[in-house]
Amino acid sequence: MNLDELNAIACKMVAPGKGILAADESTGTIQKRFDKIGVENTEDNRRDYRELLFRTDNAMKNHIGGVILFDETIRQKAKDGTPLVQLIEAAGSVPGIKVDKGAVPLAGAPNETITEGLDGLRGRFVEYHKLGARFAKWRGVYEIADGKPSHNAVHANAHALARYAALAQENGIVPIVEPELLMDGDHDIDRCEMVTEWILKEVFQELYFADVKLEGIILKPNMVVPGMKCPRQNSVEEVAERTIKVLKRCVPGAVPGIAFLSGGQSDEDATAHLSAMNAIGGLPWALTFSYGRALQAAPQKAWSGKGENVAAGQKAFAHRALMNSQASLGKWTKANESAA
Repeated sequence: MNLDELNAIACKMVAPGKGILAADESTGTIQKRFDKIGVENTEDNRRDYRELLFRTDNAMKNHIGGVILFDETIRQKAKDGTPLVQLIEAAGSVPGIKVDKGAVPLAGAPNETITEGLDGLRGRFVEYHKLGARFAKWRGVYEIADGKPSHNAVHANAHALARYAALAQENGIVPIVEPELLMDGDHDIDRCEMVTEWILKEVFQELYFADVKLEGIILKPNMVVPGMKCPRQNSVEEVAERTIKVLKRCVPGAVPGIAFLSGGQSDEDATAHLSAMNAIGGLPWALTFSYGRALQAAPQKAWSGKGENVAAGQKAFAHRALMNSQASLGKWTKANESAA
């Protein structure tokens, strides 16, 4: 492991005005996305859609610092035979790979999950590095409900995240550490704040025990928001203030960047919250986006699987990338959204 190289990769991914495109949907997940726009879920259509994104030059070169890929995608070639990884690299962005194998029931913790994928991960990292990946992603999932999350679930997922991160760094790959507290439920923002703080403290303790070097990671957390079914939905300013408060309590300044997941928020809400946080200022880490649906829902709808709509899809993607780039600098406004 060369920590200087890992740090340089991480800093490139979250350079000013840049964030991360999460294009790592599994075949099953992208099926749901394609069903909504009436597109058949074939390997060619998945490739064509991702190629559309990666060839959106303005967005990729100016606003996207890294792209998270699925196993199929990192091996695919564009229609003209160019590996998709090379399209990403040519735009000055960093290719990455999702390496977890999803959440399964956690023994001893009813209705809670643990993320699998550690078995054989060292060998997979060797292969992915050869394929061009320079960062990776692993997601732990937590839920607020009666008695949840349990200490068992919080600790087990934090431990798995740390083991994954150590293996990634060992192989010259920057780990994105993603502990996601889901927005599902009717809990209020106070409960989300308390549980998010608990999860992050447990994660960073396990990272320390695993000797993971914080200068060579990216954190991908949820924002502090009320549950989607909560009667009171807090203001953009309060979400920003509470999220920053928790991050300052839990995330050491050695971490180069924090790239939020959108977690089911609307496109505009995810952008507005990020911009409000950056407007607060005085932060020890870069604060940016690592969005999937909040970057892709608009271009998917505009494209709808039709060759004649590629330009429209690229325009929609470029717009959302620009809005989130502005948010990562604390400069987004509703007026900018309307003008575009």
